[in-house]
Amino acid sequence: TLPGIAGIALTVGMAVDANVLINERIREELRLGKSPRAAVEQGFGRAFWSIFDSQITTFIAGVVLFQYGTGAIKGFAVTLMIGIITSLFTGVFCSKVFMDWIVRGWRVNRLPIG
Repeated sequence: TLPGIAGIALTVGMAVDANVLINERIREELRLGKSPRAAVEQGFGRAFWSIFDSQITTFIAGVVLFQYGTGAIKGFAVTLMIGIITSLFTGVFCSKVFMDWIVRGWRVNRLPIG
């Protein structure tokens, strides 16, 4: 449905925003002269609460829309809430595991994002 597609589009935008925020925080840490390993740890640590706050706020709005909305609005809310949970998990957990794997597994001395 059209509201479901809108929920997916909003969720994709929020997921991209989370990854951009993480990338910028890692970049800031690299500019301070930290090693890639330390920059990834600090970058994710500094970005977590900003990402968490925005995702939880949007999730609460989805709960309200689901509670008080009708047909199409409820569909939008369900799609939005599922997408928020998924993007929070992938943005914070999966991205961190992937970056740790790159930095630690490959023993990277320099990240090309800085």
